[in-house]
Order: sequence, then structure tokens, then C-alpha cells
Amino acid sequence: MTLRRSPALLLTALSIALSAPAVARETTPALAASAVRTPEDLYGPLYRAVELARVFPDSKTFADMVPRTAPDAILQAYRTEAPQGRDALAAFVARHFRKVGDADARKLSMREHIRALWPVLAKPPMAVVPGSSALQLPQTYVVAGGRYQEMYYWDSYFTMLGLKADGEHPLIESMLANFSALIAQYGHVPNGTRSYYLSRSQPPFLAMMMDLSDRHDPALDRERLATLKAEHAFWMAGAKCLAASGACEHVVRMPDGSLLNRYWDARDTPRDESYAEDIATAAAAAGRAAPQVNRDLRAAAESGWDFSSRWLADGNTLATIHTTDIVPVDLNSLMWNLEKAIARRCTAVGDTACARAFETRAAARGVAIGKYLWSAGDKRFVDWDRRAGKPTNSVSAAILYPLFVGLATHEQADATAALVTAKLLAPGGLRTTTLTTGQQWDQPNGWAPLTWIGVQGLDRYGKTAEAEDLARRWLRTVSRYYDANGRMVEKYNLETGQAGGGGEYPVQDGFGWTNGVTRALLEKYPALDHS
Repeated sequence: MTLRRSPALLLTALSIALSAPAVARETTPALAASAVRTPEDLYGPLYRAVELARVFPDSKTFADMVPRTAPDAILQAYRTEAPQGRDALAAFVARHFRKVGDADARKLSMREHIRALWPVLAKPPMAVVPGSSALQLPQTYVVAGGRYQEMYYWDSYFTMLGLKADGEHPLIESMLANFSALIAQYGHVPNGTRSYYLSRSQPPFLAMMMDLSDRHDPALDRERLATLKAEHAFWMAGAKCLAASGACEHVVRMPDGSLLNRYWDARDTPRDESYAEDIATAAAAAGRAAPQVNRDLRAAAESGWDFSSRWLADGNTLATIHTTDIVPVDLNSLMWNLEKAIARRCTAVGDTACARAFETRAAARGVAIGKYLWSAGDKRFVDWDRRAGKPTNSVSAAILYPLFVGLATHEQADATAALVTAKLLAPGGLRTTTLTTGQQWDQPNGWAPLTWIGVQGLDRYGKTAEAEDLARRWLRTVSRYYDANGRMVEKYNLETGQAGGGGEYPVQDGFGWTNGVTRALLEKYPALDHS
């Protein structure tokens, strides 16, 4: 992501470059050319190690970087530290080199940098070219950045937290209008605004997004209530087709007859955006039909946790994915919140029958969550495996969702806080899971949205010290990386403080939800802002 530079900043960068030690001029052009030392000449074993370890996907990146100190001093530090492996080399390079232009970016505090990125990440509505995968949006929207140049569903809530903190109210309203338009046209909010995302949604945060709005008038309130009812109907449509299998679309009938939700996708083909990868995964899934593997991969993409040990039958191998068998605690917490939000909005417009109906739904869901998604023996919230008829073994940051929405009891919150401290608290923030699988939604990675869920959930139940400690760890990770690299990224390695890894693509810059959550945490905890 490149910021627009002012002439003054560009001149500053140029002056820095010109002030670097110059190579002595020779008497002829031929001699001058031969006397100039290339990066490999200058840095020898360090240069070869960085390039051969593929620290950067593009070899030209390191070749063009600028040393922070004299080359001899950098080489001496390299010999002394002897960093081994890609992560260690990346950390060494971040300390001793900078990319061209990074010096300018670092003149902005992290808070200023985030604010400067909003107009860069905001995109005006554009006419869709026939044959393109893009979906038309009526108003301005904010993208995540990097490879993500469309609007995504659950990302947008966390991005909007930062917009709210920075007073970007018109952008919040335009994004809400876009989400309402998508539900009016398609019956749900798609995963993202591409045609290949229409067969699924993402975690239902729209009610919470609406709570960020400053606009309130009777007509708009009724329109937004209708939008939320339509979203609820989408998620519960499977209740009409439940058969002996006990599951249809997004709905699962639990053993006592109560209804909960799962992630699901209407298609069972390879994802357009990960076509070759899905074909390879299905081919590796011995004894399983490709359409079912594809559906489970797609359902995990709907969860936003694509991919994680949460969805893997053996806890490790992607080919064992069985997302549609899992009744997840995060989704059902959000559905409870959606039902409570609809009931509250029905009360506000004077529709008491509607309010009673959705309060009844929320109450029934709360009982079912307490029965199936809380393990009294283990004293933790769980995901439920409907095929096995028992909770999964996964311990993940999803256990904080019931606290986040206010569904947990105080005893459950106490146990959850203790488990987070014991198993999920890393030096750099909140671990995603307790397993290392190479998937991006497992440890050692940490993510902005889960950090916000954790901080707000703990704080809601009076765990103020734990909440602030989690925020402090996250902000320290993000700010140190920003100070070293001038960038905000999609995910972080919470053990090393470097950019996160794993997944189907390189780590992305930008980054919408990292910017949003970081900015919101700086607003919540101003004493932690050391920029």
C-alpha cells in the first residue's frame, strides 16, 4: 500500500539518499562501473542467505533496500548474531535495512498513519464491467488492502471501529447503506463483493455495525430492522428443510430438538478464488467425495477462519476438514446477539409482538448454547461435533465470543479468563488456537478481530486488568512492527513480533481490520499510545 507523498517528503527522502557515502569516482566510465559494489558484493553471506531463504517473494526487494547503518557494521552484526531460518533473517533485515520511502512513513505516528490510510482504502462506487466478478455497490466502501480490493463482510465491522474513532462518520453510513443494498438484492450479505462469494455469507456482525451509526430517524430505523430480519431469515432458512439427517443449510437440530447454526455454503465446487488449491485438497482426502470436501472448505471460508485446526478432524491435516459437522460457539453467540438486537429494535418501533418473538428465540438459543457449547467438566466454551455427538478438543479464541456478546454467566467468564491466561496468552497478544499446524488461523498467529473480541469480552465481565494487558501486548506488537517496517499487516506472529505466516497467500499490507482495531484500542486505552 503506497501513500501519496508530498513534494516536501519526497525531497526529504532524496536528501537522505544523497547524504549516503558515495563511491569514489574513477577517471573513466568503464573503471567507475567496475568499481561500484553491488548488494551481493557489499553484504556477501548475508545477501545470499536472505535471497535464498526467500525472505521477500520478489528478489529485487532486498536488492533495493537501504541500510540503516554502515555495511561493515551490519555484516559484523550478522556474523555475531548468525540468524538462521527465514523468520530470523526477516527480523534481522527489518532491524538493519529499510525500504525506499519507509523513512518518510515513519515520520507519521502509527495513529497518524492509520488516519492517512482511510482515504487510500476507501473506494468510490464504480460501474461493473460486464464479465467481471465484481458486484455493484451504490456507495463508497472501504477495502482491506493488498489483494483484497473488494468489500468484505466481517472485516468491515472491525475496520469501522477505527473509522468511528477517527470521526469518519460518512464512510460508516455509506458502508451500512451498501450492506443493506446487498441484503435487499441477494437476501444476505455475501462473504465479499464478488460473484464467487455469493453462495455464502460471513459471521453476522451487521447488527453491531448498525450500533456504530450516529443516524437515527423513524424511517431509517424501520429499514434497518427489516434488513436485520432478512439476515436472520437467511441464516435460519434451513429450519424448513430439516430431515432425518438433522441438518439443512445453516441450521442444525441438536439432540434435544433445539436449533443452532453452523457454517455452510450453497455450492460444493472448488472455490473460484482458490481453485487449484481446493482440487488438490479434495484429491488428498482419501475416501471422501470431492463435493463434500469442497463444501467444507467453503464453509470454513464463511467462518472467516480459513483455515484452522478447529475444522480439521485430525486437528492437523486440511484434507480432514469437516466444517459442516461443527456447531461453532462464535457463530451461535453472534446469532444470539442478532436475535437480541432485533428484539430491542422491535421494542424501539413499538412492535411488541416482534420483540417477544425474538426474545423467545434468543432465550431458547441461550439455553441450547449453555447445554451444548459449554463443557461443565472442562469449564470452557466449546464447538460441538454433531457427528461425534460431543464437543471437539479445540481450545481457541472463539471461547471469548459469549463474553463479547454478554451471553456468558459470571462463573463462565471467570473460567474463560483463567483458560485464556493459561493457554491463549502469548507475548504478543491473543493466540488463535493452541495448535501449530501451518494454517493461518492457528498459533503462532494473532489477529486484530479476535483481539477486539477478547479485550471487549474480558472488559465486559469486569476483567479490566486482563483486558488492558491483552490490549497492551497487541499494541506493542503492532507498533514495534510499524516502527521497523512502516507498515500495518493482516496478521502477526505473536511469538516473534514479525508478520504472520501460513495460509494460501503471502501476508497482506494495509490492513483494514488491523488499522481499525488498533485505532479503537488506542482510543479505549490512551495511556498505551506511546507513538
